[in-house]
Amino acid sequence: MFSSKQGKVLRILRDDPSYQEMTVRVEDKEAKAIAYPELTGPVRVGDQVWLNTTAVELNLGTGGYHFVHGIAGRQERDFTPQGHIMKLRYTPWQLSVLAAEEEGSAGHEEIKGFSSLAGTPVVVATLHSMIVPAVLAFHAVFPGRRVTYLMTDGAALPLSFSHLVRELKAQGLLTCTITAGHAFGGDLETVNVYSGLVAAKTMVAADLIIIAMGPGIVGTGTKYGFSGIEQAYILEAVEKLGGLPVAVPRISFADPRPRHYGLSHHSRTVLGELTYATAYLALPRWDAAKRRILAQQFRESGLARHHLYTVEIPAVDQLMADYRLEVTTMGRSYRDDPAFFEAAAAAGVLAAALLREEKPSLPGWPEEID
Repeated sequence: MFSSKQGKVLRILRDDPSYQEMTVRVEDKEAKAIAYPELTGPVRVGDQVWLNTTAVELNLGTGGYHFVHGIAGRQERDFTPQGHIMKLRYTPWQLSVLAAEEEGSAGHEEIKGFSSLAGTPVVVATLHSMIVPAVLAFHAVFPGRRVTYLMTDGAALPLSFSHLVRELKAQGLLTCTITAGHAFGGDLETVNVYSGLVAAKTMVAADLIIIAMGPGIVGTGTKYGFSGIEQAYILEAVEKLGGLPVAVPRISFADPRPRHYGLSHHSRTVLGELTYATAYLALPRWDAAKRRILAQQFRESGLARHHLYTVEIPAVDQLMADYRLEVTTMGRSYRDDPAFFEAAAAAGVLAAALLREEKPSLPGWPEEID
């Protein structure tokens, strides 16, 4: 069930073809709302709209936004044929897309001819906020490369919800975006992550592929009940298709929850228990105290079987400031939780080293794990 209330659009704050932000009046109060014109049609000032208010009422992490799910008195819309692949299937908002794999797509024949990722490094993250430090660090040490973001359907489904991706794309840090599964709105649409990887290689000629869900990871406090568990099979997909799977471990020394302190239980479960892939992991040159904590967690969780490296990372806070990118994780900024962002940056640096075939020169990490 979801909560639905009617409101009136007072102001349009952002007006893009695939994304609108607005101020609405609902129950005699002003509130923020988001509309996706692909699903509802474009919203105009003065419209009476139906709002899904569930997340705000539950105080969930949507930034306090309601979501428009209909415009009163303007239900009829003309259908503009695209492809034949449906996303959000069997819901009132199902929409057709021209998938990269289907006949009629410009990349159909290229995808059919795919043979291997041929050693392309693929950074696989579990949280959307990991994308920025990984991409910025990669470009800092290996500029001018083609980076593709492949968004899964593990969290937010519309790509346009991510202001981080919009900024990365606008600043030329992402060459292409691909939305897989029921996620939609990328430069390319694909049926699943496997074919998304294929499209990134054959249609985009990506030097680096970074895979992560959109904003809004789901967690329950239980061992297997979190949507970031997709990292396990994605690492396997990369390895099976001939790529180099670079895992971003979730690390924090600021999270008050014991299960997420140091190496998060999410990473311990995925990388130590679930994935069959042998991943590449890198960590920065942190102080001895952090290294001891992580070495014990890596050893106890079974992560020592992966390829572990130490890398020198650029100044992550300065990079984000230079590109005017404000990123938080669970409400914490770089200043609050530097280890989280530095671990993601290390994955970007490692991916650059793998692309340059510098792997043999990288020092192993950590020595204490032996």
